[in-house]
Amino acid sequence: MRKKLVVGNWKMNMTRAEALACVEGLIPLVEHATINNPHVEVGICPPYLAIDAVSHMLRGTKVAVGAQDVFWKESGAFTGRVSPQMIQEAGCTMCIVGHSETRGRFGKLEVDASTLGYFAETDETVNLKILCLIYHSITPILCVGETLAEREAGRTDSVIAAQLKGALKGIDGSEYTSGVVAYEPVWAIGTGQTCDTAEAERVCGMIRSVLAEVFDEDTAQEIRIQYGGSVKASNARDLFSQPNIDGGLVGGASLNPNEFGEIVRAAS
Repeated sequence: MRKKLVVGNWKMNMTRAEALACVEGLIPLVEHATINNPHVEVGICPPYLAIDAVSHMLRGTKVAVGAQDVFWKESGAFTGRVSPQMIQEAGCTMCIVGHSETRGRFGKLEVDASTLGYFAETDETVNLKILCLIYHSITPILCVGETLAEREAGRTDSVIAAQLKGALKGIDGSEYTSGVVAYEPVWAIGTGQTCDTAEAERVCGMIRSVLAEVFDEDTAQEIRIQYGGSVKASNARDLFSQPNIDGGLVGGASLNPNEFGEIVRAAS
């Protein structure tokens, strides 16, 4: 039986003081929601500068800590980048990779279109990051998803399949059984729109089929697949009840301890 996994992605929000206040409110809510349920895991991914402080506060609780991204080299002249050892030393046991926002694929564009080249993630760089995370025993959360234009053109499945195959190239199934895939339709991120539950389940089932092609059927059945994209307390229970949706990667709603606590409860 696959454990549900609910992870909050705080993105570029929260100072250290704000992060600690949020976590202080979150701990009892998560403890209460999961007290009698060993089949639910919870994590949060704060900004880099808050990871160490948040990790210290969460020590001994049921909430794991992750990073929002990583660089694939262990050290070197890579100004502004953060290595796997750095996030591991700060307390991270998981890490998001390939998020649409690092790929320059936004559901709601909040920067000038002329700056999109700054966000230059590719399937190749995602693959390199996953390889380095596996080497350091950090759980990768691989994000995949289509834009609105791709969906309207009927390319949802082919786009996601290509992202999966590119990101997982050269990786053995035995190395990824503890890894995670998060389906995040780009058009639903930060827009308030949520993919219809039946369609979210269909796409997550398709992802599992592609994983069976990339690895094998047994491995595909072990890998957890999350849904992300305007997940909130009001829709979480319906989404998490689907056979191929093993929890959620939660954005804005994870910044509110009460809302996030209710989402965790929905997974429980």
